[in-house]
Amino acid sequence: MSDLILVLLIVVLLVCLLLTVGGFLLYSGLLSEVVIKTGPPPIRNVTIAYKFKEGSYKDCGAAYTETCSIGPKLSTISVFYDDPKQRPAEKCRYVVGSVLSEGEERPDEELQEMYQKFGFKVFSLPEVSHAVTTSFPCTTTLSNVLGPYRVYPRLSSYIEERKLSAFPTIEICSADVTNYMVPLARQTDFFVPEMKEEVKTDVKEEDSDEDRGTDITGADSHSDVSSVSGGVPWDSRETSLAASTAASLASSLPLRDVVDINEDIKFRDQSDRGSNESMGSGSSFEELDMDQEEQEVKEEKEEKEHKEEEVVAEEEKVPESEEGDGEEVELMAEKKEPLGDGEE
Repeated sequence: MSDLILVLLIVVLLVCLLLTVGGFLLYSGLLSEVVIKTGPPPIRNVTIAYKFKEGSYKDCGAAYTETCSIGPKLSTISVFYDDPKQRPAEKCRYVVGSVLSEGEERPDEELQEMYQKFGFKVFSLPEVSHAVTTSFPCTTTLSNVLGPYRVYPRLSSYIEERKLSAFPTIEICSADVTNYMVPLARQTDFFVPEMKEEVKTDVKEEDSDEDRGTDITGADSHSDVSSVSGGVPWDSRETSLAASTAASLASSLPLRDVVDINEDIKFRDQSDRGSNESMGSGSSFEELDMDQEEQEVKEEKEEKEHKEEEVVAEEEKVPESEEGDGEEVELMAEKKEPLGDGEE
C-alpha cells in the first residue's frame, strides 16, 4: 500500500512540474501571436551608446549584460547587419547598446560620460516613416530566447513574399516588450561608422578580385562592379545594399556570383556586337561594290545610246545637203536662160 502511495506522489509531482514548466513557457510567450505589419516604427530618432561587435549573434549576451549593468533602467537596443545564412556566423556584424534619449530629448551627460568611460560610443539613429515591425512580450529571461525563434522566420517570410528592400534588423528591448523593426527607408543611416568602414573594405576586396579576374580573362570588370554593386551601400552604390548585406532577410546571390554572371552577359554582348558590326561592315562593302558596278553599266549604256543618236543624226543630214545642192543648180540654170535669149 505504501508503495502505491509513493508512486502516486511521484506522478503528482511530475504532473505539477510539467504544469509549472508549461505555464512558465506560456507566460514567456511560447504561444504568443506574432503579427507582422508595415507602418510607423516604435521609436523615433534616438541617441544610443553602443559597442560594435563581430561574431556569432548567439554570443551577444555578454554585451547585453555589460550595457545593462551601466544603465539598468534604460532600454537596450541592438542592430544586426548581416544574415547568418549568407555570411559566416563568426563574421556577422552587429551593434549592442542602450537608448540614451529619444526625439528632442537630450541625453543625460553624466550617463553618457559613464558609457564612454567603458568604451561605448555615441551615435544617433534617424527617424523613418515606414518600417516592417512586430513585437514580442518580454516577461521573463526566457522570452529573450523564445523571441528570435518565433519572430525572425515570420519576419523573413513577410519581407520575401512582398519583395521589400528592408534592412538592417533592429531590436529595442524595454521592460515588458521587445520591439522589432526593419527600416524601409534611410537604411544606410543606421550604419555606425565602424560598419561603414567594414563594408568599404569589402568593396575594395571585391574590386581587387575583379582586377585579378581582368588580368586573367582580359575582361573589363570594373564597370561590372559599379553596375552590379548590389550590396554596396555608399558612394555611387548606395541604393543596392540588399544584395550584399543580409540584413535585408531576402535571398540573393553573393556579390561574386552576380559579378560573374554580369561578366558573362557583358562578354556575350560584346561578341554579339562585334559579329554584328563585322557583318554590317561586310554587307556595306558588298553594297558599295554593287552600286559601283550598276553605275558603270548605266554609264556604258548611256554612252552607247548617245553614239547611236549621233550616227542617226549624221545620216539624216546627208540627204538634206544633196537636195539643197540640186535646188541651187536649177536656179542657176533658170538665170542663164534669159541671158542667152538677149544675146541672140
